[in-house]
Parts: sequence; C-alpha cells; structure tokens
Amino acid sequence: MEIKNRVKELRAKHSLTQGALAERVNVTRQTIVAMEKGSYIPSLLLAMNIARTFNLPIEEIFYLEDEEK
Repeated sequence: MEIKNRVKELRAKHSLTQGALAERVNVTRQTIVAMEKGSYIPSLLLAMNIARTFNLPIEEIFYLEDEEK
C-alpha cells in the first residue's frame, strides 16, 4: 500500500501557492513540493495542520492506495 494525497488539488481549489500553503503550515515550500510529488509522507502533526487549513478530515486529504492497482 502507498499513502497518496490530494494536497495539490486542494491547494489549487483554494487558490494557494505552494509557498503560501507552506507558510500557513510552517514548513518549507520544498516540503509541499515533495508531498505533492508523493516523495514525502508528512508527520501526523503536519497532516493535521494541512487538514485544518482546508477544513477537512485528514482521511479526505491523505489516503491509502493499493500498489497492485
């Protein structure tokens, strides 16, 4: 299984740049870039801050995807 996310989609929907989202959740823009590419899995604290930013439950942003698909 692999952890996927909807960060890029939600960021665009809310008209946020990678830098603006990074500033809101107190990480670097590079962290947001890596997360959107799927090469970085956020800590629980960061995932909660992102969920709070978009006013969504964590599981609507981060989800498991079966690698066999």
